Amino acid sequence: MSRVRKVGLIGWGAIGRVVGGAIAAGDVAGAELVAVVDNRPLGDTAPAPQMTVEQALECCDLIVEAAGQGVVRGWGEMILASGTDLLVASTGALTDEELSKRLLTTGPGRVYFTGGAVGGLDLLQAVRAMGPLSEIRLTTTKLPSTLEQPWMDEELLSAMRSATAPVEVMRGTAREVPVRFPRSTNVAASVALAVGDLDAVQVSVVADPAAVHTSHVIEANGPQGSYRFEVRHQPDAANPATSQVVPYAVLRSLAALAGRSGQIL
Repeated sequence: MSRVRKVGLIGWGAIGRVVGGAIAAGDVAGAELVAVVDNRPLGDTAPAPQMTVEQALECCDLIVEAAGQGVVRGWGEMILASGTDLLVASTGALTDEELSKRLLTTGPGRVYFTGGAVGGLDLLQAVRAMGPLSEIRLTTTKLPSTLEQPWMDEELLSAMRSATAPVEVMRGTAREVPVRFPRSTNVAASVALAVGDLDAVQVSVVADPAAVHTSHVIEANGPQGSYRFEVRHQPDAANPATSQVVPYAVLRSLAALAGRSGQIL
């Protein structure tokens, strides 16, 4: 008989509520929600007892992170060292290579990453196994209001707020961009994880006042071939900085970890 994964969920926001609700409703075979961790008092709004991280580690064998990069940095190693597995949604934290190395070598718990709002990562991994790609580009386009950051100067903020056409907000590598947009560019880190090189992925972040959808366009070229993936998502109504599909990507990854059969890997 397969083992039921005892799941602790960190974060009861736009992503966490969908993920936690689905687990509690029995929608993920082989997974049981036993703890919710959040820094706000949740009362009876969560379908499992609210606990601290330390308490959750006493009763869980899998922690699902749905609360941002700070959780991965602050708690990731402790979770893995306790023997508990960790499923990371905020892959942007892995642009810190020292942190990434520590997470990948800390155990006995295992760390997993979800692709989130982008597809094609499995194919990029397969292609990369044949040799380095010569060019990898990611263009992410979102509403200007979802991209505003404390580090931006008044000139850039004014340009974004008054824009009548798309405005490039930042151009850099997958090492640089997620640090500047910690809630909006996990996709850049996910692409870099797939190809195994943070500096090889060139990223353009675009603010578009007419962006009904959040879009991500991945273009990759090399001696293996040419590849282009484009996704256009509805923004999450509760948190437009993230795409509506993200919690369902987390649930798909969780279902794979819980051992659901017949699934495309």
